[in-house]
This record gives sequence, C-alpha cells and structure tokens, in this order.
Amino acid sequence: MSAVAPARFTDPAVFGRVAVLLGGPGSEREVSLDSGRGVLDALRARGIDAQPVDGVPALAEAIVAGRFDRVFNILHGGDGENGVLQGLLQAFGVPCTGSGVLGSALTMDKIRTKQVWASAGLPTPRFERLPRGADLRAAAAALGYPVFVKPACEGSSVGVFRVLNEAALAPAIEFAAAYDGELLMEQMVRGDELTVGILGDVALPSIRIVPAGEWYDYHAKYVADDTQYLCPGLTGDAEAEIAALALAAFRAAGCHGWGRVDVMRDVERGFQLIEINTAPGMTSHSLVPKAAAQLGIDYADLCWRVLEATLPMEEAAR
Repeated sequence: MSAVAPARFTDPAVFGRVAVLLGGPGSEREVSLDSGRGVLDALRARGIDAQPVDGVPALAEAIVAGRFDRVFNILHGGDGENGVLQGLLQAFGVPCTGSGVLGSALTMDKIRTKQVWASAGLPTPRFERLPRGADLRAAAAALGYPVFVKPACEGSSVGVFRVLNEAALAPAIEFAAAYDGELLMEQMVRGDELTVGILGDVALPSIRIVPAGEWYDYHAKYVADDTQYLCPGLTGDAEAEIAALALAAFRAAGCHGWGRVDVMRDVERGFQLIEINTAPGMTSHSLVPKAAAQLGIDYADLCWRVLEATLPMEEAAR
C-alpha cells in the first residue's frame, strides 16, 4: 500500500482567504452543493478562513475585487472542470485546487481522453464518437452489444444509458435527439467496477463498487445506502497494477493535484480505463474520502492536503 507523506503545514494562516467554489447552474449542482458544504465545514474546523461562492460568475467578481487568495474547487462538471475556471484563475494568478487548464479541459471530454489513452497505449474499451444526428443503431452494430451511451462532457452518471440489445436502444436515441452535445458509445465491460483516487503522486487504495442493482447509476452513487464499497478493492499484484495504471492514465491526460480514475476489470481483457474526474465528489457517499481513510487520512485532513497542493513547495521552508 502506498505511503502518503505528512502534511507540509500546520498553520491555517498560510492559506489566506479561501473561496470554496460550489453549486453552479449545471446538472451536477445538488451534488456539488452537498460536496461543498462538507469541504467548507472541514476547512473551517481546521481554522481556515473559508467562504462559499456559488458559481464561476460570482467567483470572478470576488477575484476582481481581491477578496480571495486561493480557491478550493468543488464545482462538479461544466465550467468547474472544463478548463474555463482554471484559465480564469491562471490569468489572475490565483491558485486553485486540482488540475490546470489542459488536464481539466481534456478529461471533461470523455472522447478526447480515450483518444489520448489509446495513443499512449493505455487500455480503454472500444468506442464510437457520436456527433449530433449520428446513427446510434449503426454505431452499436459496429461495436457490438452490449454498449453504454453517455454524454461526452457530463458527469455523475447523468444521461447514461446501459443498452443490452437493439430493442433497448430507443431511450438513448430519444435522448440523443434532444441533446446538443456529442455522445460517446463504448463497449460495455463485464466485470468488476473499480475506482482509484489520486492524491499528489500517490494512488490511494482502490475501491471495488458493488451496487445492489445491475449497475452503478446516479441512484446507487448518491441516494442508495445499500451500495457496497470494498476498500482496498484488490490485493497483491492486481492492486499494484491498477495503481500504476491509474497514475499513468492521470499523467497522460495532463492532470495533477488530486482526482479519481475509474477503471473496469474485464473478465477477458483485464483492466480498462473509463474516465477521470478532476473535481471528485466529497459527499457522504463519495469515494476519494473512503480511500483516503484507509491510509489514516480523515475527511478534514484530506481537504487540508488537497488545498495544500496550491502552495509551492518552497513555502514550506519559510
């Protein structure tokens, strides 16, 4: 199991005034608000001067007014994870948790992320890019059932369809007709569903997700209390292999700071990379806190460490 170095700082004053960015107008608003409340309470409990800010426009106004020194980004999806926020803050010289413009923008787009992984020789299920108006039946026939259909740039299992055969494709076709963005169709992997949190240069212990239903949908993620989270999800060589793969996938996509890499273990093809989340959930059901706890890092300490990454290493010597 990987070791995590001790926190570099003990004085909350080193962080200055911290904006906890949450909410926003997107489809993941409620999850983000829930995550943000947890982060805000944890930072304040550690003595950090932290204030909530709802959405990027409100944050931009506050940054222009000079009200914050750094940002803890827990705005899931949309401008919180697509590089817009990161570019804005970079232009103003305000540090922000998580990945920068490149890693955020790339991994928000599942199709382009998979293209990068494929070019780097990293394993990911076969897929088809579906621009607006694409023929879903033809794409599914080319890939072979069963398949998943999902928006290329959404999260939290929003708009995801599990399609076992052609007769079950109708809801996805109806959704596609009304959806403005690109869709991703990928071969469904049959096997264990796993996720690996990343904290700095360390892969946290894997988590194997066992939903009570047939698959890990929005309800299983955020509502149900009967989803099982087994941590570590693997042992021995398999755990070492998935940790190395997750770190390689994270770095190939230009990510840094913290995040979460979702992986499936196919019964025949082994580990298959699914996607990266650069602002993972921090709710009571969320996975990165569960994995960090296995290394003795509680929720408040995790928030501290994520925020600590916004301070340059040389600060520790001051």
